[in-house]
Amino acid sequence: MSAILTDATKNALLDSAATGSLSQGTPFLGLHTALGAAGAEVAGGSPAYARKAITWNAAASGSRDIAAAQTFDVPAGTTIMAVQLWSASIAGTSRAWLPAGSSARRAFSVDSAGVTNNDLFSPAHGLVADNRVVLWPTIGAGLPTGLAEDTGYWVISAGLTTDSFRVSTTQGGSAVDITAIGDGDLQKFTPEVFAAQGTYQVNSFPISLPG
Repeated sequence: MSAILTDATKNALLDSAATGSLSQGTPFLGLHTALGAAGAEVAGGSPAYARKAITWNAAASGSRDIAAAQTFDVPAGTTIMAVQLWSASIAGTSRAWLPAGSSARRAFSVDSAGVTNNDLFSPAHGLVADNRVVLWPTIGAGLPTGLAEDTGYWVISAGLTTDSFRVSTTQGGSAVDITAIGDGDLQKFTPEVFAAQGTYQVNSFPISLPG
C-alpha cells in the first residue's frame, strides 16, 4: 500500500525535475523514426535537421508542458514516429519520449473471450481500421501476453466494433495472438511521412506524474 501524491507534490516534483535531473541543463527535443527511447533519430536534409532547445511552463494539475511550439527541418524519405526529450543538443541522455501526433491515453482490457478472439476491449474507443496505436502496461503490471511495449500496431478491420478491436504488426495483417488476460492503456498516434524536404512542428510535450 502506498500514499497517493497530491497535485501540489506532483507539481513540485515536476518543476524540480524539469529544471534539474530530468533535463540536466538546457533541455532539447529531437525527432525519431522509431518508437522507444532507443529509436533512431532523424538526420540530414537541407536545411539540416537539428534538435531544438525548449523551456517549460510551470507545472499545474500534476503535468508540465513546453512553453512554445518547435519547428524542425526534416529531410525527404523520413517518417516521424516519436519525439524525445534530450539532455543535450548532440548525443546526451534521453529523458522521455512521446509517440508522434499522439492522443490522450485510454484504458483497455483483455478478458477470457478476448484471449479466444484476440480482442482488446475499450468502450467507445473511436478507432478505425489502419489507425496506429501504441500500448502501455498498467503501473506495476505487464501487458497481456502477446502484446509488447514500444511497438506501433495497426488497427485491423477484422473484429472491429464500437467497443473492441484487434491489432496487427502489419497494415491489414493478421491479428496479434493474445494468450493471457490483462489490461493497460492504448494511445493512438499519427506518424508523418515526408516524401520531400519539409518541416514538422511539435506543439506540445506534456509530462505527467501518476498518482
